[in-house]
Amino acid sequence: MTDASPAPDLSAAKSMIDLAQGVVDAALGRRGGSGAIDDHQVLAYDVAHAPAAVGTGRAMLGYGEHGDAAARQSCAFVADAIADLAAKVYGREADWGIEPSTLDEARGFVAAYRAPAFLAEIAMEAGDRHLDADFELVQDTFRRFAEDKIRPVAEHVHRSNGDVPEEVIAGLAEMGAFGLSIPESYDGFSMGGESEYIGMVVAAEELSRGSFGIGGSLITRPEILTRALLAGGTESQRQAWLPRLASGEVMNAVAVTEPDYGSDVAGVKVTATRTDDGAGWLINGVKTWCTFGARADVLMLLARTDPDRSLTHRGLSLFVVEKPRGDGHGFELVQEAADGAPGGGKMEGRPIDTIGYRGMHSYEIALEGWWGPAHNQIGLDDGLGRGFYYQMAGFENGRLQTAARAIGVMQAAYEDACQYALDRVVFGRPVAEYQLTLVKLARMAVLIQAARQFAYEVARLMARGEGLLEASMVKAYVCKAAEWVTREAMQIHGGFGYAEEYAVSRYFVDARVLSIFEGADETLCLKVIARRLLDARS
Repeated sequence: MTDASPAPDLSAAKSMIDLAQGVVDAALGRRGGSGAIDDHQVLAYDVAHAPAAVGTGRAMLGYGEHGDAAARQSCAFVADAIADLAAKVYGREADWGIEPSTLDEARGFVAAYRAPAFLAEIAMEAGDRHLDADFELVQDTFRRFAEDKIRPVAEHVHRSNGDVPEEVIAGLAEMGAFGLSIPESYDGFSMGGESEYIGMVVAAEELSRGSFGIGGSLITRPEILTRALLAGGTESQRQAWLPRLASGEVMNAVAVTEPDYGSDVAGVKVTATRTDDGAGWLINGVKTWCTFGARADVLMLLARTDPDRSLTHRGLSLFVVEKPRGDGHGFELVQEAADGAPGGGKMEGRPIDTIGYRGMHSYEIALEGWWGPAHNQIGLDDGLGRGFYYQMAGFENGRLQTAARAIGVMQAAYEDACQYALDRVVFGRPVAEYQLTLVKLARMAVLIQAARQFAYEVARLMARGEGLLEASMVKAYVCKAAEWVTREAMQIHGGFGYAEEYAVSRYFVDARVLSIFEGADETLCLKVIARRLLDARS
């Protein structure tokens, strides 16, 4: 090591993380309960992101014990996280409940491990994951599939706004990718515990590295419905649906969001009314942002079954709504009278064109008298009015999976940026020889590894029945980070980063949606993370 490149000091890094935790604790202790959030939204938003950075830093401390390279990445991340926290509190120390000098003791650490010379040396160190052998096998298996089957078609699907190729779906089904969270007793591959959760994170990352739009996102929807069925479905319903989800025979979409109600699902207007003979339900209303809604065989649909709107989320129930497969660019379906169905029900899907995340396609779906059998209402009588809770059971792990998908997109962007920087010569030198480029690449590599290690830690918590708050934190933190990483990867490509012939432009527009879906960043921070943090202290 040179004088400009200090040896990593994990003990000092831990002290910095403890210092940052103290700043967060001071801010949380200053406001009385979650009822004060709307009066201090800017502070609450920043405070919600800060503990995610602290949690990520703690995960990196453990990672740093794997050797010098890992320790250097750990110190670099902690220094960056402290600098980011300092920027949030500067000039607003009174709001945070701290003295202006509180972070002064971190100045030396930040200076040492954010130094350009130190960062430049680790720019090309992506870092090992340090996974157990079983997870290394999972990683290798899904990486090879992504390289062989997904990447070759990813650009074509994106540029043509095409559909996910059926061979990709069939290949993932053959690998058992749709049954990773389904217990073996229902023909899935889950044995519970850490293997299930970390395996899902690893698989989602590798598939998303191949393509976010036609890779990682495919395994999210069966995951959400699976969790909902395990949380509230009857044994008969689990037997009916889980094996078919595991095999890929049935593909599902999620129909929760409505034109006037996104993250605020308590205001859902779509209704499900029981038929006079009690044999089924008639569903009416409009859902939007229903990803994969055309290709799907069933919709996991949240509807109001109690007309008393004062019940808010307690009047909602969850349904498995069967439908024929529709065309990827819009569909109109009419039910025929059969098997108890009265016939005449209509379902129309209008595609919502998006700048990225193509292949899965999102839809606005209008349902008019669409009939569903009574046995497809999740939980039957015990599940009436509990749909919101079953849906949330699916979404909690979905947030961790979304973070994993973000990591895959970042990893792809970083790898492409590294290669381009090595190949591209500007002013007589490869772009990779310039300090500014190296520092950008280093920060990208460090942020990706930190996000990955925090995702692993959250997976371990969730395997123990904990970690719901942390799952929201990792989703909010990592998805926001993905925008910066893909933007910088695009910038390193210069003008070619804006050209569709380079995949980095796709990574950028794909990453932009990550902070919007599965809980918009602002709503997730204010209504979930900040609220839970404050309630835990009251």
